[in-house]
Amino acid sequence: MKVTLSTLDTYESSFTPLVVIELAQDVKEETKEWLKNRIIAKKKDGGAQLLFRPLLNKHETETLEHHNLYLVGASQIRLLLGAEAVGLVKECNDNTMRAFTYGTRQNFKGFDDNNDDFLTMAECQFIIKHELENLRARDEKMIPGYPQAKLYPGKSLLRRLLTSGIVIQVFPLHDPEALKKLEDTWYTRFTLKYQPIDSIRGYFGETIALYFGFLEYFTFALIPMAVIGLPYYLFAWEDYDKYVIFASFNLIWSTVILEVWKRGCANMTYRWGTLLMKRQFEEPRPGFHGVLGINSVTGREEPVYSSFKRQLRIYLVSLPFVCLCLYFSLYVMMIYFDMEVWALSLHEDSGSEWTNILLYVPSIIYAIIIEIMNRLYRYAAEFLTSWENHRLESAYQNHLVLKVLVFNFLNCFASLFYIAFVLRDMKLLRQSLATLLITSQLLNQIVESLLPYWLQRKHGVQVKRRVQALKADIDVALYEQVILEKEMGTYMGTFDDYLELFLQFGYVSLFSCVYPLAAAFAVLNNFTEVNSDALKMCRVLKRPFSEPSASIGVWQLAFETMSVISVVTNCALIGMSPQVNAVFPESKTDLILIVVAVEHALLALKFILAFAIPDKPRHIQMKLARLEFESLEALKQQQMKLVAENLKEEPREGIKEKAA
Repeated sequence: MKVTLSTLDTYESSFTPLVVIELAQDVKEETKEWLKNRIIAKKKDGGAQLLFRPLLNKHETETLEHHNLYLVGASQIRLLLGAEAVGLVKECNDNTMRAFTYGTRQNFKGFDDNNDDFLTMAECQFIIKHELENLRARDEKMIPGYPQAKLYPGKSLLRRLLTSGIVIQVFPLHDPEALKKLEDTWYTRFTLKYQPIDSIRGYFGETIALYFGFLEYFTFALIPMAVIGLPYYLFAWEDYDKYVIFASFNLIWSTVILEVWKRGCANMTYRWGTLLMKRQFEEPRPGFHGVLGINSVTGREEPVYSSFKRQLRIYLVSLPFVCLCLYFSLYVMMIYFDMEVWALSLHEDSGSEWTNILLYVPSIIYAIIIEIMNRLYRYAAEFLTSWENHRLESAYQNHLVLKVLVFNFLNCFASLFYIAFVLRDMKLLRQSLATLLITSQLLNQIVESLLPYWLQRKHGVQVKRRVQALKADIDVALYEQVILEKEMGTYMGTFDDYLELFLQFGYVSLFSCVYPLAAAFAVLNNFTEVNSDALKMCRVLKRPFSEPSASIGVWQLAFETMSVISVVTNCALIGMSPQVNAVFPESKTDLILIVVAVEHALLALKFILAFAIPDKPRHIQMKLARLEFESLEALKQQQMKLVAENLKEEPREGIKEKAA
C-alpha cells in the first residue's frame, strides 16, 4: 500500500502505515509522549523500535477532529527481524520449509534486498501486533498521568492501556489496491469457481483462510449427499428400506469427509509454514486478574489466581446457570409443541388453505426464537467465561466453546429428537427440520451480512460527505480511510461462522435420512454464504489481525463428535421404521439388541476408517521427519564443536600452570 504521507513528515521520512492506534479523547499529553517514546525506542532500551506518527499534524488538529489517531509502521529490516522473532516459516530455494532467520535470508525463495513483497501485509501487521503486545513495563509503577493504572515489571503495556480505557482500539489498515484485486477474484463475479484461498491467506492470514477453505470443502462434500438425496425425496418418500441405504451412506460420508479434510488442511498449512511454527509460551489473557506473584514456569512477575476459586466459580455458578438455561430451552420447546397441537386441531376442524399454511407458523416462530435464544445465551456465556478468570486464552476459548455448543445443540436439536423418538411423528419431523434449517439460514444471511452491509454503506456515504466538506490541506484518501475503518464493526473471530456450519452439519447428518433435501438446502445456502462472508470481511468489518493457525482447532473435535452422535441417531431411526419392525413382530428385545449391535459395528467401522486414513499425507510426514532429523544432526554438530573447543583450551591451561 503506497501512500504519500506528506502531512506526517514532521519527525522522519514517511512510511507505510500498517496499524492504527486510537486513544481516548482526553488522554494527557505526558501519556501520549511516554507511549510514543516506548514504541519508537530501541529494543535494547525496552522499546518496540517501530515507526509512530499522528494521523494529523499540530496545525491540522486545530481545525479537524480525530487528533487521537496514530499510525504505526516499521522499516523493512525491522519487519524481517520481527519475522525471525515470531518464528515465521518460509520456503527455501531448495523447496523445503524452514523457520526464517535474518542471517540466512538469501536462502529463502523470493527474497531480495530491494523487494518489499517477501512478507505479506498480513504478516507485517501480525509482527507489529506482536511487538506492541510485547512492550513490557520495566521500572514504571504506573502509566504516566494515570496513578490508578498500576504497572509491575513484565506487565504488557498495551493490555494495561486497553483495560484502563486509555487506548480505545488497535486495528490493522486495509490495503485498497490489494483488497480490490482480492474482491475481483473472490466474490464480485457470481460464478461457480474455487476460492483464491492462498490470496485470502496472504491478505487476512491463516485462521480466516482455513475457515473459508473449510467452508468451500464442506460445501463440495455436501454435493454427493444432495445429489443422492434428491431422488429419495422425489420417488421414495415413505420407503424406509431405501432409507437404510441412504443412512448407511450418510455414516460413511460423515467420517470420510472429516478425515480427508485433515489431510487437505495439513497440505495447506505446510505450504503456508504454519504447520511447522512452534507455539510460544502463552501469555496471560488481557482480562486475567489476580494478586501479583511469580510464575513458576517463566519466573516472571504476573497476576496469580487460585485454581480452587476458579473451580468454585465454574461448578457453583456457571454450571447451574447453564443447566437453568437448558431447562428454559426445554420449556420453550414444550410451548412450541402446544402450538403445533393447536394449529393441527384448527386445521382438522376447518381444513382450509389458510389453516394448511398455519401448520408451518409454529415451526417458523420457534426457529426465530431459537436464533434469538442462541444469541442471548452467547453473550451470557462470554460474560460467565470471562468472570471465571481463566489465565490463558486457549482455556477461555475451550470453556466458551463447550458452554455454547452444549446449549446450541440442545436448543436446536432437542425438538427434533423429541419428535423422532417420543412422538414418533416422521411427517412432523420432516416439517420441523425443513423449517428450522431454512429459517435459520435466512436469518443468518440477513443478520450477519446483508443488514450490516447496508448500514455500513450508509455510514460510508456520510463519512465521504464530511471529508469532502473539509478544506484542509491533508491526504484526503488516507484520512477518509482511517476515519471510515475506525468506526466499522470489529470482527469477533471465526467462532460464529464455525458454529453455523456445525449446526448445519448436525441437521444434515442426524436426520437427513428422514429429510433428504437437507443437504441440498445446505449446499444452496453455502454457495451464497461464501459471497456474503467475503463481503462481510472486505467491506463491513475492520480488517482483523492475521493469526497463524495449523488447523481448525477444537472445531475438528466438535464435528467428529457430531458424526458419532449421527451414527446412534440414524441407527435408531432405521430401527423404528415399519419395515424393520415387521421383521420382529413379536420380540422387540431382539430388535433392540440387533440395532445396538449394528450401531456398535458401524461405530467400529467409523473408528477404523479414521485410523486407516492418516491425518497427514505421506509426503508431508516424510518432510517433517527429514526436518526433525536435520535439526538433531545440527544440534549434534554444535555440541561436538563446543567439545572440540573445550579440548583445545584445556592443554593451554595446563601449559600455563606448568610455566607458573
